[in-house]
Formats: sequence, structure tokens, C-alpha cells
Amino acid sequence: MEKYLINPNQKISKINKEIYGNFSEHLGRCVYEGLYVGENSNIPNVNGMRCDVVNALKEMGLPVLRWPGGCFADEYHWKDGIGPKETRKKMINTHWGGVIEDNSFGTHEFFELCRQLECEPYICGNVGSGTVQEMSEWVEYMTFDGVSPMAELRKKNGQEEPWKLKYFGVGNENWGCGGNMTAEFYADQFRRYNVYVRNYHGNQPIYRIAGGPNSGDYHWTETLMKNVGHQMNGLSLHHYTWGTNKTALDFTEEDYILSMKNAYKMEELVTRHGEIMNRYDPDKRIGLIVDEWGMWHKVEEGTNPGFLYQQSSMRDAIVAGLNLNIFNKHSDRVHMANIAQAINVLQAVALTDGEDMLLTPTYYVFKMFKDHQENTLLGSYITTKYIDQEGKVPALIESASINADGDIVATIVNTSITESSEIQCQIADREVKSAVAEILTGEAHAHNSFEDKNEVYTKEFTDITLLNDGFKLTLSPCSVIKVIVK
Repeated sequence: MEKYLINPNQKISKINKEIYGNFSEHLGRCVYEGLYVGENSNIPNVNGMRCDVVNALKEMGLPVLRWPGGCFADEYHWKDGIGPKETRKKMINTHWGGVIEDNSFGTHEFFELCRQLECEPYICGNVGSGTVQEMSEWVEYMTFDGVSPMAELRKKNGQEEPWKLKYFGVGNENWGCGGNMTAEFYADQFRRYNVYVRNYHGNQPIYRIAGGPNSGDYHWTETLMKNVGHQMNGLSLHHYTWGTNKTALDFTEEDYILSMKNAYKMEELVTRHGEIMNRYDPDKRIGLIVDEWGMWHKVEEGTNPGFLYQQSSMRDAIVAGLNLNIFNKHSDRVHMANIAQAINVLQAVALTDGEDMLLTPTYYVFKMFKDHQENTLLGSYITTKYIDQEGKVPALIESASINADGDIVATIVNTSITESSEIQCQIADREVKSAVAEILTGEAHAHNSFEDKNEVYTKEFTDITLLNDGFKLTLSPCSVIKVIVK
């Protein structure tokens, strides 16, 4: 039996709700068809935003949405996406599928989407092919409440009041599709562009996020922290869990374990990048912003390779729970994370087919974990076996938090594809009155399809034994469980 210890006396850090963010790019059917169908669509919508998707994301507790990219951000010119839709410029989306981008979803539409979702907008600016003036004018257009050319243009286009913009990314993947820059060159570019990301609404300064490293590029982090750390509020990190060049449902047990190894590398990345940041920022003012993460499989057969459309199984759900527990445990440094991507792309939380929509196993993990949002992380530890021969991937990965009412939220992931785990939890200095649990579980290939949308979903878990100071339960293979203790 594995021992699970939670210490309510050890309050560590706030779990920002933004850790549970999503990413939306002009890529495949994420924005068009996924989030936005247009005002004249037969699909039920409000101002062009499809109602089923908006309602699902709200129920999931979506706190922040990143847009317009991704690689698309560094070829996106915002003025092409404002004004009458019939006069907006068309372009070829050279990064993703070579399809025509008609710019019918632009700045106004994005803020309308965030209004409906009741989430924070996170906009990524164009450093790769854009100018300082272009970025400066975009910030002015969105946020200036005064007399200026951009404020007047915004009003002319129907938005009298400025929007509230909290998060702004100064570039994206500048080591790659965002300009193929060196760390030293980007640090100088950030210094220059960042000057013109003005705080026009002074009561809420813009949180400026520098384009950070690709996975294990520690030199990039060192260079930026050393040269421009004092000028940034956040530093991004991108790390994908690569599959085995197979589609999402085509995997063996060996492939599954390899996926878990690739996913669990996030623990090492967050730790090591965090250690570098600690040297320059011991007070942890600067957030590590993991604004692209998730599983990346081979696209589904018969779909456009540039659309990155993939199914989502229990394997993906385990990867989601694994990562979210890691982010919680590092919430002193990880201030935001955005899974890629919200709808119809990569590890999506929902898939659409015309008027139809389904929720993926990953969706249910996010909905389960939303009870951690804005809680305080507690000290916790669990004994565990390992699922790989090298002993690098623990079978059990957990996090625990406490809310304002004193309720403890514990989430545990069993990454093992074959073995269940008996767990006995002890909570220090706590008399337990009740424990309510729900579980997401199934064979690793289990998934929701348009033929069967409810093969995988969360269920009440009642096979839990209450102890004076904790609980006991058996967690089945390939499972994610949440227990709320009062």
C-alpha cells in the first residue's frame, strides 16, 4: 500500500487559475469552425461564437485564452483583421496548410469571444515579421482611453471603450518560426519592442511575457534572465510530448510508456529553468509561462497534415493530469500554462464536426482540476512504484491544495497502464469529516467519438474508506482521481 501524506500546515504558494489556460491559433479548424462560425451560420452562435463550445469551455473553468499564435502570430498583421469584414485583406496561411486566411476573426472578435467565455485575453505580438510601430499601435488600439489615432480608429470600428488586456507576449518561438534568432539577438529585440508595450490603463499594467526557450534550451533562459529579466513579467516555455509518429489511437504499451517519459520531462524542465530564474529573481517575481504544451501525434488519416487534427484518448488524459499536477507543485514559479490547442488541434479539449461537438478525455481532466484554481498549494508526498525499467516515471503523481473554506483538494494520477495502486492518505492535524471523489478512467485507448460521445467521462467514485485523519482507496490503472476532503 502506498502512503500519501498531506500537510495543511505547510502552505507553499498560490495556484494561479491561469495555469489552466488554453491556446487558440489560426491553425486548422481551431478558430474557424471550432470557436468561430460567423454570425450567419446555421450553427447556434452569439455574434459568431458557437454556443456549444463557449458553454463547454465556461463549464470547464477556462481562465485565460492565448491568441493568435503560435507561429501564425509572427506573420499576423493586426490591421488586416479590423474594419468591415468584406474589405479585410486575405492572405495565405503559410505555416498551417497553405489555406486562405480571410481575417474575419480579428481583434474585435477575439475580445468578444473572451467576453463570452469570461476569461482573460492573452495576446501574442508579432516580433518575427512585424515592426515596433505595428506592435505599439496595436497596444494603443486595444487599451488607450484618450485622444489618439488608434483610439479613434477603434471607436470608428465600433468599440468605444478600450478593452482590458492583462497579458501580452512579446513574440513567439523567436528561436524558430518567430525569427530564427539567437538568444542574444532576441534579448536585444525584446528590450526594444517592450519599451512600446505601453501601460495605457495604469490601474492594470500589462503583464509582458518574453519569448522563452524551446524545451531544454537552458542557455536561452540564462541569456534572457541575465540581460532583460528586470524588464519582463513572465518568460515562456514550450515543451510538447511527442508521440511515436503514429496516430493518437495507434500505440502499444511500449509506446505508452515512452509517451509518459516524454511528458514527465516537464518536471525536469520546470525545475532546471526555475533554478536559473532563481539566481536572477530569487523573489520569484517573474512567472514561468508554459504557454504551449501537450501531446503531438501524427494527424488522423485523411486529414490535412497542416491542420494537426488528432483524436484524444485516456493516454492523453493521463498526460494532461500529469502536467497539471506538476504545474501545481511548481506554482511558486509557474504562473500560467496554455495547453495546445483548445479545439480541433493537437491535444484539444473539444472536437467539432459541423454542428456536432464532443468533449475529449482531456476536457474532463481540466474540469476535474478546476477546483485547484486560486487555492493554496499544500506540502504533500506520495510513495510510488515506477512504470519504466529505468525508474524515471512514477506511477503516482499528485498535488494537493486548500481553498478559502478550508476544504482540501487532492488530485492523483495513476500513469500505470496495467497496475492499480492501493493508497492510504494521512492528513496532518486534521480530523476528516467527509471525502467526496470523482474519477476518470478507462483502457488507455478509450476515447470519445462522434458515434459514441460518452465512452469516457468523469464518474462519482464511492469506493473510498474514510479514516479519522484521511482516507483509503484503490486507484485503477490509467486513472485520474480528485478527492475533496472536508
